[in-house]
Amino acid sequence: MANLGSSSATKSMKSVKLKFRIPYFTEWGQRLVVCGSEPTLGSWNVKKGLLLSPFHQGDELIWTGTVAVPCRFCCEYSYYVVDDAKNVLRWEMGNKRKLILPPLLQEGGQTLELHDLWQTGGDALPFRSAFKDVIFCKGSTLNIDRPEVILQDKLDQGESVLVHFKICCPNVEEGTSVYVIGSSTKLGNWNVQDGLKLQYTGEYIWEAYCVIPRSDFPIKYKYCKYGKNGCLSLEIGSTRELSIDSSKSQLQYIFLSDGMLREMPWRGAGVAIPMFSVRSEVDLGVGEFLDLKLLVDWAVESGFHLVQLLPINDTSVHGMWWDSYPYSSLSVFALHPLYLRVQALSENMPEDIKNEIRNAKERLDGKDVDYEATMATKLSIAKKVFMQEKDLILNSSSFHKFFSANKDWLKPYAAFCFLRDFFETSDHSQWGRFSNYSKDKLEKLVSKDTSHYDAICFHYYVQFHLHLQLSEAAAYARAKGVILKGDLPIGVDRNSVDTWVYPNLFRMNTSTGAPPDYFDKNGQNWGFPTYNWEEMSKDNYAWWRARLTQMGKYFTAYRIDHILGFFRIWELPDHAMTGLIGKFRPSIPLSQEELEREGIWDFDRLTRPYVRKEFLQEKFGDSWTLIVPTFLNEYLDRYEFKEDCNTEKKIAAKLKSCAEKSLLPESEDKIRHDLFDLLKNIVLIRDPEYARNFYPRFNLEDTSSFRDLDDHSKNVLKRLYYDYYFHRQEKLWQQNALKTLPVLLNSSDMLACGEDLGLIPACVHPVMQELGLIGLRIQRMPSEPDLEFGFPSQYSYMTVCAPSCHDCSTLRAWWEEDEERRHRFFNSVMGSDELPPTQCVPDVAYFIIRQHVEAPSMWAIFPLQDLLALKEEYTTRPAAEETINDPTNPKHYWRYRVHVTMESLMKDEELKATIKDLIRGSGRSYPPIGEAEKQLSQETAAIALEKKHHVSGPEMTRNGVLQKESAGVM
Repeated sequence: MANLGSSSATKSMKSVKLKFRIPYFTEWGQRLVVCGSEPTLGSWNVKKGLLLSPFHQGDELIWTGTVAVPCRFCCEYSYYVVDDAKNVLRWEMGNKRKLILPPLLQEGGQTLELHDLWQTGGDALPFRSAFKDVIFCKGSTLNIDRPEVILQDKLDQGESVLVHFKICCPNVEEGTSVYVIGSSTKLGNWNVQDGLKLQYTGEYIWEAYCVIPRSDFPIKYKYCKYGKNGCLSLEIGSTRELSIDSSKSQLQYIFLSDGMLREMPWRGAGVAIPMFSVRSEVDLGVGEFLDLKLLVDWAVESGFHLVQLLPINDTSVHGMWWDSYPYSSLSVFALHPLYLRVQALSENMPEDIKNEIRNAKERLDGKDVDYEATMATKLSIAKKVFMQEKDLILNSSSFHKFFSANKDWLKPYAAFCFLRDFFETSDHSQWGRFSNYSKDKLEKLVSKDTSHYDAICFHYYVQFHLHLQLSEAAAYARAKGVILKGDLPIGVDRNSVDTWVYPNLFRMNTSTGAPPDYFDKNGQNWGFPTYNWEEMSKDNYAWWRARLTQMGKYFTAYRIDHILGFFRIWELPDHAMTGLIGKFRPSIPLSQEELEREGIWDFDRLTRPYVRKEFLQEKFGDSWTLIVPTFLNEYLDRYEFKEDCNTEKKIAAKLKSCAEKSLLPESEDKIRHDLFDLLKNIVLIRDPEYARNFYPRFNLEDTSSFRDLDDHSKNVLKRLYYDYYFHRQEKLWQQNALKTLPVLLNSSDMLACGEDLGLIPACVHPVMQELGLIGLRIQRMPSEPDLEFGFPSQYSYMTVCAPSCHDCSTLRAWWEEDEERRHRFFNSVMGSDELPPTQCVPDVAYFIIRQHVEAPSMWAIFPLQDLLALKEEYTTRPAAEETINDPTNPKHYWRYRVHVTMESLMKDEELKATIKDLIRGSGRSYPPIGEAEKQLSQETAAIALEKKHHVSGPEMTRNGVLQKESAGVM
């Protein structure tokens, strides 16, 4: 009886027909599906979604589909591109669409047409925290209202059409309204005063209903912004048009989702500087998180909306200056103790510790960062304060809240640091029974009952204060209208917390790097293990999602380091030291069968180093007879490397042994370089895991091994080389990126930018465009192969443009490096036939910076060193000393400090005015200082309330330090 009753109720239920309509061009074999939250639309199972059918209308391909729903129906839905088996190939970016049927459709029997536009990644950008919470946060003060359907006209059957207009408009100034104007009387006949005023319904959406006579169709219309001062801003682009089926006589209901209001796109500017490079009057030998507040103040007064940093995670792997490399993370969750302000640890600092800090400040305030001395000093002082206040802090409510939210990574991190110090190595394979991580072992290690519990808690304590200090700086930046942009390194150190806890997520017998490019003609070997993406996918990339969630606590934007690694990574064997003999992972290899079909048979000849006597004589001269017995065996007419030196690491080890015994005829570096060259003199690389698969060596035509082949083999291998590197992988790499990158983007609401420099596959830019990822353009590294210098005026909107970055020389140093190149730039880019100045004088810097601020790019971001080149007094330091990194040197010391304090820069009104005038003159947005101060006071009040809520009793005295810091900067 129950079933019968249910069936009867279903039959009597009134329903409405929903007709979905969306223009979208597909490829052969692709279809569109609409899928949503309700069973009618598949309950988010795309295979059960509504399959749409296509038809051509003019130049457009329109997809439609109809489904019956109850009158009180509401749901969320999205569109998907699928193959013939309904496997998802692509999906919309941005928020899920929301549909609530209005009350006037409750009688049933009507048809509601939903006219949608495909949502791209670019459409989703205003909902990222950089815009939502920082740039356009003023929209949150708008009154939210729901438009009602007021039927002032008589809705006679066949005479009228009810149209629901909806547009997304994130950037609306106070006192400004959004209108629709058009060819119908109901839309004001293009007169805004008589047009249709839209109501703000939240999340940047503006909506209104309008009853339009059928006789007015087809209607032409546009959206516009209209200020109370009478200022009209009409959207750009072609006029929108809405047609109806004139053969139908019944009343029609049309809901339009018209995407984004088309206006001149928002553009901003920013400054980039590593955290360690900032210099202030109060820091201790290195830039500190609380210095960001000064940097934000300077950015606002200079017209910048963004401050970009390098990675700030803990890198304390070796316990020496090698750890200055910010891209080699000890933990992807822990912050670096280097950036701790020890003065802010306590308000009750003993006098002897205050004196120690004063003395250390004087000692460490050098030209560059002394990484080892600064780390040792800060940790020593922090331990003394910790021993004095540990009970007060560790029992506080704010610490308990922090610990509870972070314990999943914090406990393994603290245990790792303790074991690293105990065993005097981060190589966890040397830790005996602790080499293999387990939760049981971890809980015993961090137990309160252990004698080393204080050592564990010290690491909790430092991370807690780093969190407080960075959170304070991040809140300050948001309140001032400044985006704080972080950096997501592509790798982790092989001796890290992450490889210890999650060894299954990494391919520990491999190393990551980059093939030869602008930075290094021999390629790069970064030393990180590559990712085991197959294993990561099993829990939907939980490690990545947690990592991005953690970043999102502090940053509103981030840079994805080497975004190409999410398409494919350059994988090297772990025994390699250089970056040339690698292969892409994933990639489709050359199979033995494929090569044999082409007449390639001698695989030993092609995969083993090709070493002949004349090569040895050419490289080593008369010393070749001394080199050979140590490193090579003679084999027929060639030589082979001995077993104990047939890899780069083995050669380096043997050379070191020989050097210690003074057995080398020449310098160790020269012999190593020459032996490495011989070792890399191959044509094919055999896959170590699948012996019948091969990969062409990068630039194989440059090798003497290739040159000595017969013409047939050369032609075949040349063709297969270009196929491997430029054709056969594109689909695979596109699919790989579309699996991994959306997980990153959906793990937080930060704005994402991708560092897409180097050898760029054809699939990269279309995928980035689809996902709403912003690319990077450096003028001296144009993506067009036939250009020496890029043209900023031709960059696309979805880019960050910059004259230099941390991986290359500064503007001044680049100008001085190469006289002939300087002439070509001065002539072709600056348009002068005269001799260029030998140094990058302020006029040259001004010209190049102006080129970039005037570019169409969404962001123009400048290293602070390049901005200082605008004023002669800041160019006294040798230009070469301002370079942050040398990518050709894997053991580069990252220690550059700006030679002027932020306090001094704040007082330089002339420099700030010069920069702000450049930004204002380019049409880029800049933070209005008055509004920033107003927003800051509101934010500060909110922070104070939050602290008061979570801090109790004696902790209030500690809290005063943080408030004093705020007051000092303001």
